[in-house]
Amino acid sequence: MTANVAEEKTPAVPVWNDPAQPVTARVSALIEAMTPQEKIAQLYGVWVGASNEGGDVAPHQHDMEEAVDLDALLPAGLGQLTRPFGTAPVDPALGALSLMRSQARIAAENRFGIPALAHEECLAGFAAWGATAYPVPLSWGATFDPVLVRRMAAAVGRDMRAVGVHQGLAPVLDVVRDARWGRVEETIGEDPYLVGTVGTAYVQGLESAGIVATLKHFVGYSASRAGRNLAPSSVGPRERADVLLPPFEMAVREGGARSVMHAYTDLDGIPAAADEELLTGLLRDTWGFDGTVVADYFGIAFLKTLHGIAGDWADAAGAALRAGVDVELPTVKTFGAPLVEAVTDGRVPEALIDRALRRVLTQKAALGLLDADWNPLPPALDGADLDDPDALRGSIDLDGPGNRELARTVAEEAVVLLSNDGTLPLAGPRSIALLGPNAAEPTAVLGCYSFPQHIGVHHPDSPVGIDLPTLHDTLAAEFPDTEFTVTRGTGIDDADLSGIPQAVRAARDADIAVVVLGDRAGLFGRGTSGEGCDVESLTLPGAQQQLLDALLDTGTPVVTVLLAGRPYALGRAATESAAIVQAFFPGEEGTHAIAGILSGRLNPSGRLPVSVPRTPGAQPTTYLGPRLAHANDVSNIDPTPAFPFGHGLTYTTFDWTNLTVDSQEASTDGEFSLALTVRNTGRRPGTEIVQLYLHDPVASVVQPVQRLIGYTRLDLDPGQARRLHVTVPADLASFTGRDGQRITEPGTLELRFATSSTQPRLTARVTLTGPQRHVDHTRHLHAAFTPEA
Repeated sequence: MTANVAEEKTPAVPVWNDPAQPVTARVSALIEAMTPQEKIAQLYGVWVGASNEGGDVAPHQHDMEEAVDLDALLPAGLGQLTRPFGTAPVDPALGALSLMRSQARIAAENRFGIPALAHEECLAGFAAWGATAYPVPLSWGATFDPVLVRRMAAAVGRDMRAVGVHQGLAPVLDVVRDARWGRVEETIGEDPYLVGTVGTAYVQGLESAGIVATLKHFVGYSASRAGRNLAPSSVGPRERADVLLPPFEMAVREGGARSVMHAYTDLDGIPAAADEELLTGLLRDTWGFDGTVVADYFGIAFLKTLHGIAGDWADAAGAALRAGVDVELPTVKTFGAPLVEAVTDGRVPEALIDRALRRVLTQKAALGLLDADWNPLPPALDGADLDDPDALRGSIDLDGPGNRELARTVAEEAVVLLSNDGTLPLAGPRSIALLGPNAAEPTAVLGCYSFPQHIGVHHPDSPVGIDLPTLHDTLAAEFPDTEFTVTRGTGIDDADLSGIPQAVRAARDADIAVVVLGDRAGLFGRGTSGEGCDVESLTLPGAQQQLLDALLDTGTPVVTVLLAGRPYALGRAATESAAIVQAFFPGEEGTHAIAGILSGRLNPSGRLPVSVPRTPGAQPTTYLGPRLAHANDVSNIDPTPAFPFGHGLTYTTFDWTNLTVDSQEASTDGEFSLALTVRNTGRRPGTEIVQLYLHDPVASVVQPVQRLIGYTRLDLDPGQARRLHVTVPADLASFTGRDGQRITEPGTLELRFATSSTQPRLTARVTLTGPQRHVDHTRHLHAAFTPEA
């Protein structure tokens, strides 16, 4: 009898807390039990900073928003916590403790016990103090190695999950359309297939670690006029469909991304945050995306303040919800009191709230945040003494040897050798003049979303948190018997010429001059590259070109090294430098990689993900231009690049031979089978990157002269040959036709196997036969490359 009474008094677990129940039933029951205010509370975040003493997080005061009263908000619940680790320097262990205690408080103060979902930036590694600073995405593109990028992303994701983070705001899938844009460093390149394959790999890596990957910026952000940040975008429907959208489509279909962030920009007068056709019609109804759409920071408020399509905050909130935005970030504004009032008075249907809430709660359920046994303790603190914060300090290492080794590998594959007259690799020179503003600058390897450049610059008294060897440090270790003279010459972005004579003297007295130029990453004008750091032309910043030209006049061989966030026109140096080494912010291990390339310890294998311009003013242009975009006799502006997309040299040589095609014809729903042999004919092991481009000589709408449709890396020992079999589905020849539908049409094509977009090595002319065929989002996306054993 006693046992029966005890059983009767045991409260039943609510449906929403029972993981044995179907997720749809759990979420429906929870929505039914919530008030409108509780529902809306799940649809916004609050920007916070973790405590460096392990206490509760504190609201971050941003100059664009008024202060937030957490005590007033939490009884209704809270959807997200914005960047608890990425707001100020905080020891990782104490940050994890602070987040844990805050999550316990959030769950305790709302009647359903729902914790928040915590998100962070992870564009070039986890943006937290002391975490590994990996190469920026433009370097990911330079590797042409999705497998390696997937490994890197998984490592980033594991570190984030270990300290209690759930969502990462990466990758950026914007395709570069104008290299003057400051955020080029955050992109993967100027080709949609390269961006799509590498970006999808990053998504897969994050998601494999349990992190919700967030695709951004959907869509059109990178196509702004004149390369200005957040400027109007002039993009037609065909460019949007064939250039800007494919990376997002691939990452949704193949990457399993669970979140998408809308872009700030408008296309043809429709802001992305209020574009129902885009966020619901295409993303959800056509592509089948079932995750959450989150706002780019302050993006919903911008519908009123910048776009002028909303009269007040409630109108902005309603427009975003109708379009398909589910979560307002970074903090509560339009989705707060204005939305509650608008739902109460009927201006915004509660059904829109429920639709967004269902997606948010479904994601929280998948993360275990609704389970009855949910525990805020993060894995990294399991078994730690949580009552002694001082003892915890320094106990979590987010930059361990495995991370650094992986960061170095990515950097090594990403460095691009643009030119070389035989000077490289350096054969133990007696003396090196190491010159330029980035020669001895520790942060020269970091992008604008690295923690030291993004947050650390605002806390100059805080240590940087990671080891950042300069190129001087690593070259001195690489060449221990060489005498170095280090002279800055000039700054990154000043006009100071006073140090150039000293640099010239140092170069004349040395066997080799290594000049290290490029960018300083920053935000909103504080750097020469990064968000809001757009440029009028692609001339090297400041007086760097004057320094470079003066060094070329010395007669000493000049090796030009670029640590930059975008490609720059180098003037006469493009042809007169003894060698040019391009590194796109290669991360904390980047200078080791560059030193290894210069010494010959490493054989360069990076390839350009963006073209390097010949002249600074021939923008906007990318290799994807149609015939009219290339050099011609009716314009005095020649946009031909100094170094094309896909270009990169090695210290060995390769022969490509014996191209065969099984059949010269295939139907518009068929495929071509080809094979070729690649042999390393040099004396060193090396990596060849076989790139496959499609040229469509006659099409029903104007096409790029050529576009990348596949690639693969081949590692070959001296004398080694590999037979490479390639299957090319006809779907890869598809494009958006005159009626707005994607089609594959009959006709002759060229399949060009090339070392870059301007250097075809073997070409097959093939023909598609049969009727014009409509294809959709279920089409084949890849050519299959299969090397023989």
